[in-house]
Amino acid sequence: MTEDKRGFGVYIHWPFCKAKCPYCDFNSHVRERIEEDAWRESYLKELAHYATMTPGRSVTSIFFGGGTPSLMNPATTEAVIDAVARHWRIANDIEITLEANPTSVEARKLRDFRQAGINRVSLGIQALDDADLKFLGRQHNQDEALKALGFAAETFERFTFDLIYARPGQSTDKWRAELQRALTFAADHISLYQLTIETGTVFEQAYARGDFVLPEEDVQAELYELTADMLGGAGMAGYEISNYARPGSESRHNLTYWRYGDYVGIGPGAHGRLTIDGGKFATRQHRAPERWLEMVAERGHATRQHETVTLEERVIELTMMGLRLAEGIPLSRFEAEAGRPFAACLDPQRLGRLSEGGFLEVQEGRLLATVLGRQRLDAVLGDLLG
Repeated sequence: MTEDKRGFGVYIHWPFCKAKCPYCDFNSHVRERIEEDAWRESYLKELAHYATMTPGRSVTSIFFGGGTPSLMNPATTEAVIDAVARHWRIANDIEITLEANPTSVEARKLRDFRQAGINRVSLGIQALDDADLKFLGRQHNQDEALKALGFAAETFERFTFDLIYARPGQSTDKWRAELQRALTFAADHISLYQLTIETGTVFEQAYARGDFVLPEEDVQAELYELTADMLGGAGMAGYEISNYARPGSESRHNLTYWRYGDYVGIGPGAHGRLTIDGGKFATRQHRAPERWLEMVAERGHATRQHETVTLEERVIELTMMGLRLAEGIPLSRFEAEAGRPFAACLDPQRLGRLSEGGFLEVQEGRLLATVLGRQRLDAVLGDLLG
């Protein structure tokens, strides 16, 4: 088959953490004991299951997410990477990323991951302030964070880290100083997320009780604009709402998501999108870790959803993902996914209204969210898609 320029990714979900952060709504769990041999074998079985559906593909990225995958034994990551190479072709420039927390990495272990095949690490730093790290429920302090960044720089040519801003009491001056410090450690990529209150989290309850307040919307907007200005000035373009990189150093795996490419999702709760015989399929694995293990043992995979994505759903998903990117969405991609011209994919009145408001634009064969539109993307999407 013709290779998709958007890439083909493999996502591996490790669902365990040392502690559950109060802002986190990911599928992560705390366990006193983990039978890692059983997990390793189950990953290999589920990979084999999905390999039979997608023969002949060329894998451009592997991403170990979580949870805290750096709690894994490096031998597990090596076994998974080797299995991917057995089942599919491997791109010469494949990107293999591992998410890590400062409390679970040290120089020797990072070297072991590098030897196992990991070539990019993503560190969950979240803040460079001890009081805010405590508020965010992180298990590390500022010194540990900086030490982990040093280890990453020594071990990998490519690494990235996350920070959360718009924290309670955070002013533009405070964020500017913190971001200036972060930039002294950044290499080619950094992710900067505004703190949001997610459903079902500890923070949702605390926020509802009035335990803390977030900065006002105008302050959040100022923080967003400051972030873009400072990163741009440092040569790191905002290629996605929360992600900044030097040219050519964008996350290849995440670009596959945002460009609506195909990817296999392995592990508890993992999602996938697969194009098979011209149809697009949504997959989802069982969410509960222990039940996932049981189902894989019983039938070789723990798929709870394997459903056709309708043409209308493809338009919605493509729009929601692609407008996050500064590059926008090629109009030809709408036509390829929906099987009809771009003009028949989105409501022209809604599109026109948002274009007149300065939130969206069509130029050079692409639908783009403007800087203003990306800053308010949830509202823009709600209006555009109904």
